[in-house]
Amino acid sequence: MAGNSACVCVSDFEVEAKKVLPKGIYDYYRSGAEEETTLADNVAAFKSPCDCRWCLIPRVLRDVSSVDLSLSVLGQQLSMPLCVAATAMQRMAHPDGETATARACQAMGTGMMVSSWATSTIEEVMSAMTTSPGAGGVLWLQLYIYKDRELTLSLVRRAEEAGYKAIFVTVDTPYLGRRLDDMRNCFKLPSHLRLSNFSTDALAFSEGDYGSDSGLAVYVAKAIDPTLCWDDIHWLKKHTHLPVIVKGIINGEDAALAVKHGVDGILVSNHGARQLDGVPATLDVLEEVVGAVQGCCDVYLDGGVRRGTDVIKALALGAKAVFIGRPVLWGLACEGEQGVIKVLQLLKDELILAMALAGCRSLSEVNRSLVRSVKVTSRI
Repeated sequence: MAGNSACVCVSDFEVEAKKVLPKGIYDYYRSGAEEETTLADNVAAFKSPCDCRWCLIPRVLRDVSSVDLSLSVLGQQLSMPLCVAATAMQRMAHPDGETATARACQAMGTGMMVSSWATSTIEEVMSAMTTSPGAGGVLWLQLYIYKDRELTLSLVRRAEEAGYKAIFVTVDTPYLGRRLDDMRNCFKLPSHLRLSNFSTDALAFSEGDYGSDSGLAVYVAKAIDPTLCWDDIHWLKKHTHLPVIVKGIINGEDAALAVKHGVDGILVSNHGARQLDGVPATLDVLEEVVGAVQGCCDVYLDGGVRRGTDVIKALALGAKAVFIGRPVLWGLACEGEQGVIKVLQLLKDELILAMALAGCRSLSEVNRSLVRSVKVTSRI
């Protein structure tokens, strides 16, 4: 694996990861939908949303000799408001895959969302976390609703039995987005891997005739239920005692409906810009969603978080915590578990510094007054 002693920011890890990952795998992890407009906007929004720029407005003379990042998320204590998002097929990045990421989260005392499309089983990931030393991590299951509802519920039951603490149900993927790199590469899992939570070859994405298309797009069209509607949120809540968080909302109208249907949280997400290109960056709609829920449930955010200053801006705009996906994959590809720890520690250190320089001694002091949207005018 590539060394990363010179990696001083998240983008450095991506440069190193690109050197060690096969092209088709790097492209799968990196790419977004169609022209990748939203992919770029997710990152750019933290600097220049539309014709404005989010500026941090620090307070001074606050005695920031100690900064506390700890918080409770869905009833579980975490060391920081920075969690790991669900990213599929992590053993493509490193032989230990999701188990390495889980050990890293345990070491860092934070939460990890495990993809339904993991290349490690629900049970293997939990075992890796609970048998590792560290401050204590938390696992949540990211759930796709399959056409086979009993199969779907079997994943939920396994998560409950294994000790997962919540279900994040993805609601923005009735079909897979048009991902051009995956189509060009005819993407499919390497032959030695499978989606480990499924017993049949077809559902494990390990065999099949995918033709010249993206294999994953064909898989989704065959397996995932496009009839999913709000009634299915009631169905899911009826069949689990775990909190249900809806993942994939980017407007206030759907946020209000989510509250009406009794969700326990909302993850503002555009699926890493991998579904519908041209939708807003998640940061640009965060305040709208937060306002729509009127404090009835917690709101989280993923998409484009690459710096500690990104995290504090999202928190100031109302997110309870943020989730990162691609940066974790880059660390995993570079150095397995230790690479993920380094990425998480880097972002944690950046967040501590950002909070101190902004005059915030704890997360309770991060609020809307900390950020301002400033009109960008031409200097020509």
